[in-house]
Amino acid sequence: MLDADLINELQTRGARLVDPSAGHESRRGGAGPSDHKAVTLAGQTVMVPVHTAPAFQSPYVIDAPDGTQGEARVVRDGVEVGRIRFPDRPRFYDLTTADGIPYSKIAVLHGRDVLATTVLQTCIRYESRKKTCQFCSIGQSLAAGRTIAHKTPAQLAEVAKAAVELDGVKHMVLTTGTPKGSDRGAQVLADSARAIKAAVNLPIQAQCEPPEDDIWHQRMFDAGVDTLGMHLEAVTPEVRARIMPGKASVPLEKYFSSFEAAVKVFGRGQVSTYILAGLGDTAEAILDMSARLVAMGVYPFVVPFVPISGTPLESHPAPTAGFMASILKPLSQMTVDGRMQASDIKAGCGKCGACSALSTYEKLRVA
Repeated sequence: MLDADLINELQTRGARLVDPSAGHESRRGGAGPSDHKAVTLAGQTVMVPVHTAPAFQSPYVIDAPDGTQGEARVVRDGVEVGRIRFPDRPRFYDLTTADGIPYSKIAVLHGRDVLATTVLQTCIRYESRKKTCQFCSIGQSLAAGRTIAHKTPAQLAEVAKAAVELDGVKHMVLTTGTPKGSDRGAQVLADSARAIKAAVNLPIQAQCEPPEDDIWHQRMFDAGVDTLGMHLEAVTPEVRARIMPGKASVPLEKYFSSFEAAVKVFGRGQVSTYILAGLGDTAEAILDMSARLVAMGVYPFVVPFVPISGTPLESHPAPTAGFMASILKPLSQMTVDGRMQASDIKAGCGKCGACSALSTYEKLRVA
């Protein structure tokens, strides 16, 4: 089995852990990759679902790490299909701010070398079950006391500096719940990036909904944001309206105009969008949208939908590995031909690539 195909299998079907305590803590709730565990497979960091309904039924089992090499076997039907390593627990997790807040409540390690935080752990859409994105769990980690509602620029700068110095973090993701106001969170992201860049030279991706005024792209760039993510999640009007009724009120035309304006500021391949495959969009619809995005200079980061416990979609099936391959194989050719590989992105989810096999398929294209 090719590494890309095994990654696809693990990301769609999840895995059962013989030793749940191996490596640093798995992610539960919150924004970004949730209910996952980070592993390294063939040199690539992969976020593998371990706390989801499909994972509990997965045919893949990850053994406890051996005591000498630190490797763990990935086994299916008693046969070893791969070996993985778990990243070590970050050292910055042991620190607290002067006012007693653990650093891990301000920012967390995603994958192997990516620092990530949700600056505002609340969202105008999440507060209404009629408007919330059905897959979102942004409020879960806050309710469980694993994070704080608003991370200040000073706190983020302090933690980012420590994460670079202690754990070799290479880039950072700043995302946010959508607040009230026409900037859609761009202001708080710019303020955060400015403080972080004053403390440490760390490439930063900011993620928000398209601001009403395109001037915010330049403002975020001037504040130190290197790449921008504005996430479609779903690509057809029917799926958008059903899965994320509040966010669907922002029309696709607004995303396209904002993408175009952002590419002029950040550059080709430095603007990206998350697309969740498996919510109802066909492979053809996702590839058609991706072709349009690549032509605009926007990197389409297509990832398998992962049903998260406690959300309205917790029982929604994950996509199959075959469905993902039918998208990611042609998409990887599209991004390579468009000169927009993950390895060329300065910071963020697409550069990390741990939530999708897309970057692994890209490497096969150029090998």
